[in-house]
Amino acid sequence: MAQEIEPRKRRIRYKGTHPRRFEEKYKELDPDQYSEDVKKVIERRQTPAGTHIPICVKEILNILNPKPGDVGLDATLGFGGHALTLLEKIVPGGCLFGIDVDPLVLPNTIKRIRNAGFDSTQFDGRKLNFAGILQLLPKTENGFDFILADLGVSSMQIDNPKRGFSFKAQGPLDLRLDPTRGISAADLIKKSSKKKLVKLLVENSDEPYASEIAGTLFNNKEHIETTTQLSDYIRSSLSEKVPSLNLEGIKKSMQRSFQAFRIAVNDEFGALEQFLKNIPWCLKPHGRIAILTFHSGEDRRVLSFLEEGLKKGIFEEISHDPIRPSGEEQYLNPRSTSAKLRWTQASKEISDILLKT
Repeated sequence: MAQEIEPRKRRIRYKGTHPRRFEEKYKELDPDQYSEDVKKVIERRQTPAGTHIPICVKEILNILNPKPGDVGLDATLGFGGHALTLLEKIVPGGCLFGIDVDPLVLPNTIKRIRNAGFDSTQFDGRKLNFAGILQLLPKTENGFDFILADLGVSSMQIDNPKRGFSFKAQGPLDLRLDPTRGISAADLIKKSSKKKLVKLLVENSDEPYASEIAGTLFNNKEHIETTTQLSDYIRSSLSEKVPSLNLEGIKKSMQRSFQAFRIAVNDEFGALEQFLKNIPWCLKPHGRIAILTFHSGEDRRVLSFLEEGLKKGIFEEISHDPIRPSGEEQYLNPRSTSAKLRWTQASKEISDILLKT
């Protein structure tokens, strides 16, 4: 019997000379085949669709000082940009563990790293929330030489309308990093009281107009299913209740509100606190940590963790002041603007100190 020939799939067509919708940007979505086109997008200070530009790469390499033979952990693998630079430093002889909670992004990243020439003895990628890093400890001999965590949401998630992370394009109001677990942001709003919505907006994003926004969302919660519906209600609420607020101020409130609901549906603060609690138990003596934060709620928790560890003698030094992306990096990659990089190094006696605490 003759083998059936699979019909050739035609790419999505678009109007005009340049694709605008996410799914139409076939060159950006295939960076390996169209590397020159992707380079031109980056030179325009844009993030190519379906990719992510790693932040503070040089600074992180300087902090973690990865060497051949090191065993490291990228606790927020994402697109794998940081992971690839770390792998180049620790082979031969080293191994990098890379974990991510997103089941849609992870397989493509593992494939990309394999295609770059790193096998399973050099890179171990797996689906795991970083709150559960203690599960990795038996896979190492004595823990990790370094741990990296980039707490920002990847551009692949933000830019894809189907993931529902941004108010800039219509999509389902989901906001889950792992869409197979928990409830969507739309369902969270439906199940929340006005008081809970106010608390959520204040605690997760320091939203100054939390009461005004919460009241409107609560009164219309049965009609909020998409990203644009949520942003429209926030816009109309502030235009009516805070008429002195300009368009830029309304936009910032929308950004903060989306952030607040994303943090809530993913329990990001709870996961971060558990991750920080577990980190010292996973470090070798003199092990190094680098953490990128992107808003005050994250940064407060990380700084508190570092200061407490220094006080107890778990860490021998910490970054009291955060490292910011250079002016050049902020210009070339506007999404890096809010990033803060903090670091620490474990003491020589970390194991003994932990057993006594």
